[in-house]
Amino acid sequence: MSFPWLTVIGAIPLVGAAAITALPTARPKLAKQVALGTTLVTLAFAIAMAVQYAPNGDRFQFTETISWIPAFGVHYALGVDGIALALLLMTVVLWPIVLLASWHECESTKRSVKTFLVLMVSMETLLIGVFVSTDVFLFYVFFEAMLIPMYFIVGAAGTPKSSYASMKFLLYSLLGGLLMLAAVIALYVVGGHSFLYTALEHVHMPVNDQRWLFLGFFIAFAIKAPLWPFHTWLPDAAAESPVGGTVLLVGVLDKVGTFGFLRFCLGLFPQASHWFTPVVLVLAVIGVIYGALQAIGQKDMLRLIAYVSVSHFGLITLGVFAFTSQGQSGATLYMVNHAFSTGALLLVIGFMIRRRNSRGINDFGGMQKVAPVLAGTFLVACLSGLALPGLNTFVSEFLVLVGAFTRYKVAAGIATLGIILAAVYMLVLYQRTMTGPVSPDVEGSSDLSLREKWVIAPMIAVIIFLGFYPRPILDVINPAVHATLQQTGNTDPAAVTPTSATATNGGSS
Repeated sequence: MSFPWLTVIGAIPLVGAAAITALPTARPKLAKQVALGTTLVTLAFAIAMAVQYAPNGDRFQFTETISWIPAFGVHYALGVDGIALALLLMTVVLWPIVLLASWHECESTKRSVKTFLVLMVSMETLLIGVFVSTDVFLFYVFFEAMLIPMYFIVGAAGTPKSSYASMKFLLYSLLGGLLMLAAVIALYVVGGHSFLYTALEHVHMPVNDQRWLFLGFFIAFAIKAPLWPFHTWLPDAAAESPVGGTVLLVGVLDKVGTFGFLRFCLGLFPQASHWFTPVVLVLAVIGVIYGALQAIGQKDMLRLIAYVSVSHFGLITLGVFAFTSQGQSGATLYMVNHAFSTGALLLVIGFMIRRRNSRGINDFGGMQKVAPVLAGTFLVACLSGLALPGLNTFVSEFLVLVGAFTRYKVAAGIATLGIILAAVYMLVLYQRTMTGPVSPDVEGSSDLSLREKWVIAPMIAVIIFLGFYPRPILDVINPAVHATLQQTGNTDPAAVTPTSATATNGGSS
C-alpha cells in the first residue's frame, strides 16, 4: 500500500488542534507557536506530495478508498486531480500566513487565544477534506462540518453586528446544505446506490432527474461562492469577522463553491449543466457588474473587498460555464490567484485597521508618507486586484474572457466592463487612503513591523511570480480541465483562420 499522503495531510492540523486544546490556557504564546508549527508541517507534507504528482498520469492520484458504511455504499475515498491539487496547495500556503497575521489579533477576540487557534487550525482539516474527497457523501460531511468552526470564527470579533453576521452566514449555508443533502440522497437512488465519484460520473441519468439534482448542488455551491443573488451574507460576514477569518472566508472557503461547480455540477450532470447554462451566465454577468458597482460606493474597506469578490466570482463562474479549456483553466487559475490577491489586500487592510482602529476609507489619507512600505505593498495588491498585466490575476481574467468569448460573445463583452470598473474602485481606494495630505488620525503611524513583512512578503512574491510565470500551475490544471470537458461532451470551438474564412466567402458568392 502506498503512503496515505492525503490522510496524513488532513490529519496533521487535527492533531495540532488537539495538542493546542491540551495546552494550559495561561500559555497563549505556546499555543500560537504550536498552531503555526502545525500549519508549516502540513505545508511541508503537501509540497512533498505535490512534487510527485504526474500531470499527464492518472486523473486522480494519491487515491485512498476504504469502505466506510457498506450498507449505504459510502466510502472513505480520497484523491486529487490537477484542479483539487491546485486548491489544496493554495489552502496550505495561506494558512500559516493567516495565523502569523493573526498573532496579536487573536488576543483581542471575545474567545480565548487557545479556542480561536483551535477553530482556525481544525478548519484547515475540513477544507482539505472538501477538496480531496472523491466520495460524494464524504464530501457532503466535510462541506457541512466546516460551517461549525467558521461560524464561531466570524462571531469571534465581538462587535455589535458580529453575532448577526455569523448567524446570517450559518443560515444561508445551512439552507444550501439542506438542498444538497436532498440532492445527495436522490443521487444515491438514481445513481446505482453508490456515492463514489468515479462510479457516478459514468452513470446515465434521466434528463429530468439530472436537472433537479443539478439545482440542489448548484444552489448550495452558489451560496458558498457566493454568486449573485445568493451573495448577501458575504459583506456582513467579511466586515464583522476578525481580519484573519475574513481572509480565510473570502480567500479559501468561497472557492468550495466554484470548485463544486466544476467537479460536481458539470462532472455528474453534464446535460443539465448545458440546459441551465444560459441562466447561469446571466447570473454570472450580473454578479460581475453588480459587485463592481457596489464596491465603488463602499466606505468600509472590508465591505468593499467583499463586493469585489462577488464581482470576481461572477467572472470565475463565467469561465466555468463557458465550456472551453481556456475558460475553465482560467477559472481554476483565478480561484488560486484570487486567494493571494484578495488575501494580500485584506492583510494590509488588517494592518491599517490595527493602526487606526477603523475600517472607514475616509479615516485614512496620506499613509504613503508615514508608512511607505505598507503603502507599497498595498499598491501591488490593488494593482493585482484590477488585473494589471505582469501580476497574477491578469492571466486568469484574460483566459476566462477569451474562453468565454469564443462561445458566448455577448456575455464576455458585458463582463469585460468589470475590468474597467475594477480600475475605478481599486485606484480610488488607494488614492483616498494612501495619497494626499496626511490625515491627523494617521500621523505617527508606524510602518510594517518585521512580523508583518514576513506575513505580506510571500503574498507579494506569489502575485509577481504567477503574473510572469503561471505555467507550473496551468500544466497541472489543464489535463484535469480537459477531462471535465470530455465528461460534458465539449470540445473547444474551432478557430477560424483567414484561409478558411476566405474559402467560406468564396463558396457563398
